[in-house]
Amino acid sequence: MISNLLKMLSYPFMQRALVVGILVSLCAALLGVSLVLKRYSMIGDGLSHVGFGSLAIAAALGFAPLAFTIPVVVLAAFLLLRMNESSKIKGDAAIGLISSSALAIGVITVSWSSGMNTDVNNYMFGSILAMSDEDVVLSVVLSIVVLILFVLYYNRIFAVTFDETFAKATGVRAEFYNMLLAFLTAITTVLGMRMMGALLISSLLIFPALTSMRLCHTFQSVVICSAVLSVVCFLLGMSLSFFLSSPAGATVVIVNLLAFLIFSAIARIREHTA
Repeated sequence: MISNLLKMLSYPFMQRALVVGILVSLCAALLGVSLVLKRYSMIGDGLSHVGFGSLAIAAALGFAPLAFTIPVVVLAAFLLLRMNESSKIKGDAAIGLISSSALAIGVITVSWSSGMNTDVNNYMFGSILAMSDEDVVLSVVLSIVVLILFVLYYNRIFAVTFDETFAKATGVRAEFYNMLLAFLTAITTVLGMRMMGALLISSLLIFPALTSMRLCHTFQSVVICSAVLSVVCFLLGMSLSFFLSSPAGATVVIVNLLAFLIFSAIARIREHTA
């Protein structure tokens, strides 16, 4: 078993995948707690569809995929936030409107260009093992920026997550921190698309938070448990993917699902024995 793990770690593409995957999983888990509590957890799914549309356009025009997509997705995140606050179209309806439109634009762009090329396909379904050195450097730098900003503004994010009205009354600039949360989520979503694909990225934001909430009951404990759980599930998923030759993103999601079921079962046992 140990020899097989050492063999897996000896491949450069696995080393790159593990470094980026751990950082992105950590970012997604931390942000996912606030998104789930604010009932905005599907924003990752919506932004990933926007990301696919912008990636399709970038591929058709010959632009650098991540450099073109990140600003577009950040703007979409701000638009969703603005619609949720001031428009009659709110929450899941706003996400559905923007995500389906962006996905349709992406599909049409792909059909008008050379078809579904390898790079667009990788972002659609995930291919963390095909990451270039440039992708790895950019992903690591941006992930570290996300983690630093989350830690620096942890108390403010906590305040706007639980009681935005009270936070405003105490002088907290709730609008700014909501925009910061949207900004960090947009970056994490784009980075995670390479790993999980546009169809599965929302699982990184949702599963660890929901799983942790089965057993943990304070914000801090949920954040810590979610972060640890996300990294562990990613490592297990990548290991199983390597040994079973299964898709990396889908395998990570299945491991997260199993963790959710296990935590839910433990929570039920606790309730019956209490």
